Amino acid sequence: MKGILGRKVGMTQVFTKEGKLIPVTVIETEPNVVMQVKTASKNGYNAIQLGVFEKKEKQATRPEMGNAKKANTTPKRYLKEIRDVESTYNIGDTISASVFSVGEIVDVTGTTKGKGFQGVIKRHNQSRGPMTHGSHYHRRPGSLGTMLPKRVLKGKKLAGHMGVDTVTIQNLEIIEVNDAENYILVSGNVPGAKNSLVLIKTAVKNSRKEDPKEILTYVDETVVDEVVEAPEVTEEVTETVEEVTKTVKEVTDTKEEAKEEESK
Repeated sequence: MKGILGRKVGMTQVFTKEGKLIPVTVIETEPNVVMQVKTASKNGYNAIQLGVFEKKEKQATRPEMGNAKKANTTPKRYLKEIRDVESTYNIGDTISASVFSVGEIVDVTGTTKGKGFQGVIKRHNQSRGPMTHGSHYHRRPGSLGTMLPKRVLKGKKLAGHMGVDTVTIQNLEIIEVNDAENYILVSGNVPGAKNSLVLIKTAVKNSRKEDPKEILTYVDETVVDEVVEAPEVTEEVTETVEEVTKTVKEVTDTKEEAKEEESK
């Protein structure tokens, strides 16, 4: 088992050399710092605690500052445990996007968008009643149970808060890994809003590895501006300009003389 914390940037699409379009989610994966290492002998289970994205020291508590000093790093905004990690890590080690390779199958966990208080139609996809012909049953939940035991049974689907649930999308393929720019492209969509925290870890139900897909990359062609030399000013053009200037001056003098005569 291996994993890394990241931030959902958004969705886009890439093309393979065969012309196939693949919708992908861009996940920003800054280097994760191993904040704690838990062992079966000491804690009862094997796990590592990852921290990502810096937080101001004045916003951190004393325990957080103590853990950060042990790891020789700054306080982290997000902390998450990953159990049953195969490799052995030490406190202070960093995990980058290169921990995964192209073609691996992973599970991505995130927190869904919050929808607020919603009724049973939107929250549980129930059907509404007739809107006309004298019906008074439109968008209500309907019957709440039987006559006995004279109470609402647990698990009854009713109106309430919708969203902000931890959801895992399984068996997603890694399309591209860019360790230099700290991002991973995962096929399909992942839960959560933009800039929300997501966890990428090895798939639980699928251990296969797909063949790496060759993705088309677009390179901006540099356009070289051609230098156009200005034509040299010949003597003929210079003489023509002087003649035009002389003619304009004569016309102006003639108009001024005419105005003076009229004023007399």
